[in-house]
Amino acid sequence: MEIQRLRDRLSIAMPTVHKDLSLISLVPKWSGLESGVPLEEFFSSIEGSALIGRWEQSDMIRIAVLKLTGAAKLFYNGCPELHTEDVTWSSFKSALTQRFRDTHSDQFHFMQLQTARQKKNESVREFADRCKGLAQKVMCKVDDPAAQRIHRENADRMLLASFVGGLWGIPGKQTRYASPRSFEHALSIALTVQEAENQEKFNETFYTRFDDSVRLLSRSPSRPRREGSSSRRSADTQAVNHPRDQRYRTPRSTNKPSNSGTRNEQTKAAIRCYECNGLGHYARECPTRLKKEAHPSGSRGSRDQYRRPRISHPPDKPPRVQKGEARERETSQGNE
Repeated sequence: MEIQRLRDRLSIAMPTVHKDLSLISLVPKWSGLESGVPLEEFFSSIEGSALIGRWEQSDMIRIAVLKLTGAAKLFYNGCPELHTEDVTWSSFKSALTQRFRDTHSDQFHFMQLQTARQKKNESVREFADRCKGLAQKVMCKVDDPAAQRIHRENADRMLLASFVGGLWGIPGKQTRYASPRSFEHALSIALTVQEAENQEKFNETFYTRFDDSVRLLSRSPSRPRREGSSSRRSADTQAVNHPRDQRYRTPRSTNKPSNSGTRNEQTKAAIRCYECNGLGHYARECPTRLKKEAHPSGSRGSRDQYRRPRISHPPDKPPRVQKGEARERETSQGNE
């Protein structure tokens, strides 16, 4: 039966049609928003893929419905006339075009094109494409070819003026100085200047890095010597300052609570005696002094030679007398 069916097709010269549905991936999704793909581009992608893949009108409608998202999908679900079997591709296009047509006037698009400025992170090519899109919206569409050509020329002049005036930086200055006659000429100048500016920045960065690397290499041989001298100097300084640090440095505080006895011992260990130049006691408690006082010599002069020299005081302030000196004075007065 299959062979007979193939023979019948060949007898009436009916070719076998193969649909290429893999081209569905080339159709973008469309949500109906202004920030997304334009509606004309959406329809053109479906029609071009249908022409190559030999799709029928029913296939085009089904694929378009599968690619609808967001507000466009909600609109299709709310239109029962688009769900019938006899709906055509032209009626489907007209319904979507009527719903999602541009509500802005021509004056709005003209103001957008006139006040177009290049953004901070926008390249020259992206700014040119944005200006082209605005110029297409400004251009009027009529059936007369001569009138349409005039409208296209006016749109091209507005596009050139807006593009040259909206460029910023060195590319914009150089393009305005050159006074280009066409949009393609202005775009070529701006791209050339931008490429030259990027190359100059790259060269400056490259040579700066090269100079830094050469400077580091030139300093590297003498670096160990300096490090050795600095380490030796730091070791000597640490050795000299070690007794001083032991004298005045107190132990670091830890997380454990410290009692008052430990604090008193630390404070007492830092006390210096002015009699024997020792640590840990006052001059009145000096063992050397107490030993001398316990074994006094026979004469008063022998006691005076071991006595600490007195410090001169101003006349308005009486001198401070230690307990040992007061005791010696009382003893000498008693002997006299």
